[in-house]
Amino acid sequence: MGKIVRIETFRTPPRWLFVRVETESGAVGWGEASLEGHAEAVEGAYAALRDRFIGTDAANIEDIWQTAYRLGFYRGGPVLMSALSGLDQALWDIKGRTLGVPVWQLLGGRVRERVPVYAWIGGDRPSDVEAAARERIRQGFKAVKMNATEDIDWLASPRAFDEVIARVAAVRDLGLDVALDFHGRVHKPAARRLARLLEPLQPLFIEEPLLGEHPEAIRQFAQSTSLPVALGERLYSRWDFKPFFESAAVDIIQPDLSHAGGISECRRIAAQAEAYDVALAPHCPLGPIALAACMHVGLATPNLAIQEMSLGIHYNTDGYDLLTYLRNPQVFAIHDGMVAALDGIGLGIEIDEDRVREAARIGHAWRNPVWRGADGSIREW
Repeated sequence: MGKIVRIETFRTPPRWLFVRVETESGAVGWGEASLEGHAEAVEGAYAALRDRFIGTDAANIEDIWQTAYRLGFYRGGPVLMSALSGLDQALWDIKGRTLGVPVWQLLGGRVRERVPVYAWIGGDRPSDVEAAARERIRQGFKAVKMNATEDIDWLASPRAFDEVIARVAAVRDLGLDVALDFHGRVHKPAARRLARLLEPLQPLFIEEPLLGEHPEAIRQFAQSTSLPVALGERLYSRWDFKPFFESAAVDIIQPDLSHAGGISECRRIAAQAEAYDVALAPHCPLGPIALAACMHVGLATPNLAIQEMSLGIHYNTDGYDLLTYLRNPQVFAIHDGMVAALDGIGLGIEIDEDRVREAARIGHAWRNPVWRGADGSIREW
């Protein structure tokens, strides 16, 4: 494998940050350090990673991870962990390519042949989500996720609940399984009421019913509903997840492999979850490298439930999507709601480097949208 001689970052449309690592032997690996709305901050964090790891043996993935995490003294958080995630993914890619095996083989071998997937659908009205759901069915999905609501505050009108139930029912009537993302927008009193109304519709899970910064409230909420509770896209290490396991507050965890320490740390988080009988459903509304990393962890993880997959237009992507930068887009083909194991070496995807470099000249300055309620006050994105 040899020593690392180059660490490059590419800010590419629609909102991604790709990482390319090269060794003295000419081996190249790719990672994804996308942190939506904060790409420039993550790029800045790579200055320190270059200073520390240019000249380091690329084979020593765990030592590099521990050094990056612990010897910066200030550790954790979305920016530093996203930078580490991209580097970590690229190092696993290099190791797999050098040894001629898929990354899942390096993680102990696969425990499944296919990975169940789901995709996001948007829309405020039942007719909108129904149209979006039909497109997902055409693409091969059997499960989708949608907003629970954009605007339920401390006190909620029954009409707001009625609208949520109508949208979920419209999609379920098409034969799809549905998950609901609350985005932490709903406060505890309204969240409890909405969950109770959703129980007859049996959604796959409800995501971030409350903000993760309120672990005691999430524990109380989880005790009041039979619905599976999922969270974790805004947690960045096994230590962040630890209190939720200990309080039995979650049923499904959703670490993001581009935010939570890459393949190395998310593999550990998944094993930690298994010890508490908690399932894994990695968060990934991102690009092809992030999804490939998720796939390899999922293929080697016994407690995987399902994988998020951002196929097609997820938000306003200006024509760029999951497949734009791939030479082998067929690896993410969906059949019967699942994607087959990635059998190519390394991460199993082939990045069109020329396309990446060309797109990086365009770059992006993507920012999280600002959501406001009917009264003008800010809402969680």
